[in-house]
Amino acid sequence: MIPEAYIPGATVVGVVFKDGVLLAAEKRVAYGRFLVSRAGKKVFKITDNVGAAAAGMISDMQILMREISSYVKIRELELKRPIPPNSVAKLLSVLLFERRFAPLLTQVILGGVNGKPSIYVLDPLGSVIPDEYAVVGSGAEIAIGLVEANFSPGMTEKQAKDLVVKAIRAAIQRDAGSGDGADVLVISKNGSKEETLTL
Repeated sequence: MIPEAYIPGATVVGVVFKDGVLLAAEKRVAYGRFLVSRAGKKVFKITDNVGAAAAGMISDMQILMREISSYVKIRELELKRPIPPNSVAKLLSVLLFERRFAPLLTQVILGGVNGKPSIYVLDPLGSVIPDEYAVVGSGAEIAIGLVEANFSPGMTEKQAKDLVVKAIRAAIQRDAGSGDGADVLVISKNGSKEETLTL
């Protein structure tokens, strides 16, 4: 077990909007009281219609995302069609559960579009919880209050982005493990786009 002083910090938010999903994470990589990097990437595009954002150990999330991307590409070649987000979430759940005795220290929000947008939250042991919005990481307690109070079904992309930015900004102000801007991944019926914001 890792002592609490060395648990990495993060704030990761995922929101469903009218035409897609928006995943965002701040960029700070902190290990206990030590700031490792101000340019960490915690948002990952898995396929054209599925992405993920993660909190926890950077190495664990990177290896997990590489592995899931490989399995999904192989499966898409076999089936000759895109894999829906719920199938990617189930596969990710299996990968995490396989390692339950030496778990990858990462919480994941996976989102995508297959007809309708969907978001799934996964813990280090592979539990899968579907939702319309989710927040994980050390700044989650601060960010979830804003998201829960301001979320409404059928939001536009701009409304979803404003809400996510507001939630991450609030977490950055109170959580020492979060900061240094944010990466945002938007997946919609029209495709996906990524951007980096300075907050």
